[in-house]
Amino acid sequence: MIVVTGGAGFIGSNIVKTLNDRGENDVIVVDDLSDGQKFSNLADLTIADYLDKDDFLDMASHGHDPAGRLRAVIHQGACTDTTEWNGRHMMRENFDYSKKLLHYCVERHIPFIYASSASVYGSGPGFSEDPVHERPLNVYGYSKLLFDQYIRRHFHEADSQIVGLRYFNVYGPREAHKGGMASVAWHFNCQVSEQGEARLFVGSDGYEAGEQRRDFIYVADVAAVNLWFMDHPGQSGIFNVGTGASQSFNDVARAVIKWHGRGEIRYIAFPGDLVGRYQSYTQADVSALRNAGYREPFSTVERGIRTYLDEIGQAEAKVTTARP
Repeated sequence: MIVVTGGAGFIGSNIVKTLNDRGENDVIVVDDLSDGQKFSNLADLTIADYLDKDDFLDMASHGHDPAGRLRAVIHQGACTDTTEWNGRHMMRENFDYSKKLLHYCVERHIPFIYASSASVYGSGPGFSEDPVHERPLNVYGYSKLLFDQYIRRHFHEADSQIVGLRYFNVYGPREAHKGGMASVAWHFNCQVSEQGEARLFVGSDGYEAGEQRRDFIYVADVAAVNLWFMDHPGQSGIFNVGTGASQSFNDVARAVIKWHGRGEIRYIAFPGDLVGRYQSYTQADVSALRNAGYREPFSTVERGIRTYLDEIGQAEAKVTTARP
């Protein structure tokens, strides 16, 4: 069995899909379905079992195995709201839960692959896995950094696999439930579909309007990296997961507009509450990932957006066809 926590969420459900695509259906999804909308991310997938996140942690805390020997735990579950400032809630969800799950895996020599975040780097300018570059801008980023530091301090020589993956800006299918926390690709698609325009911020931090740059990575590439590490249990460490190239928000908007064959860009005022808390530039240094042996190419924004919107279009066409 393979456990995927956060398996009904955005990245988690894409990992489950990728497992299914290669014929692996012995998957236990762990999640919190208080937001019942997330069920749709699992409806077309094959899983062996579902466990609530609190029930799973209770089982782990008491030393009970949910299904005998586990092949791996892929831990994607977290509070991912970067605008959440309740630090107590954030630490319980992202730090305390992760620690308990980590100890459960280490004690049983179960490979543990978990989601960290590029938010640990703040506004940069460095984006390699060196502590000198780690300066988060919000409590979400700090919760992720604190767990990375815990790994470094206590488990740098563990005899079982521990892998932390620092995701950059992930976009792709199965993210609609995230609402305001969904990717700009999702938001731009909705805006162009409904109003015929993509709304981008005016310039900030020395960047021209819409020219703020991020390392945008397609979710299928993220899922592939997770499964590569699961298939290579001798590899441990903390690794960036990005394309290694930054592209502008204008690039994302243009790709969406090109797919629709219509639309325009409109620049709007920069929100006051994001001043000093916004990453105007990110670009993953993927040297460590490549040195570990991962060789697969990553999608550009242009290719990834086309694949993403093709999938959305196909799904909408099926719904329309199915209506009486």
